[in-house]
Amino acid sequence: MTAVARVAVLHLRTVAPYRTQGLLVFGVMVLVLAREPVRLLPVLAILLAPLIAVHPFVVADRSGLETLYAVLPVPRRTVLLGHYVWALAGFVATLGAGTAAALLLARVEDAPLATRDVLMVLTLCWALFAVNIAIQFPLLIRFGYARVSVLGTTLPLVLVMLAVVRLHLTLETVRPWLPLLWPAGLAAVVLSALVAARLPEPRPRPRPRRVPNDPAPPADG
Repeated sequence: MTAVARVAVLHLRTVAPYRTQGLLVFGVMVLVLAREPVRLLPVLAILLAPLIAVHPFVVADRSGLETLYAVLPVPRRTVLLGHYVWALAGFVATLGAGTAAALLLARVEDAPLATRDVLMVLTLCWALFAVNIAIQFPLLIRFGYARVSVLGTTLPLVLVMLAVVRLHLTLETVRPWLPLLWPAGLAAVVLSALVAARLPEPRPRPRPRRVPNDPAPPADG
């Protein structure tokens, strides 16, 4: 196992205690979109997959794991690549389970999904996820989750929505560009990783100091 893979496995162990919450969110999304299974995949790509990708940053910020990352016997670049490998693995696992659920729901609804439609939706999901991660990760790596949690979550979604509105994007207008979205998304992630590797290390957040109680004055004797 390579050092990058070991960092990704470390992230898996870091977020393992929160797996029940993730499965619960996944189940709720499946139930809510049970009658529209084709919409399940974009929702997972926009909401759940990025949440899984950034969760190691959340845990690291809450538990002070930056110190652990700093003393690991691996270069900082390896830790950064481990973040991206974890994100990509989370996307594959989430959308893989989502695709299986969507196909099962479509069969139950007696409206099977065509393979071409599923591949088209998965391509769009990859593009949305790649843009999201490409924007979020450099910010998280540079400043930490606590400082950019709201900005890092909303900024990618705002940019995507602006692009959809301003460019009048629809499934039909995007269809000719679908073969390019996979390499374009991968290029965005690679460029994001290169940018993140050149960023300075984040400054540790100051911890609140505990002020000891003043000693009681000696009794008058």
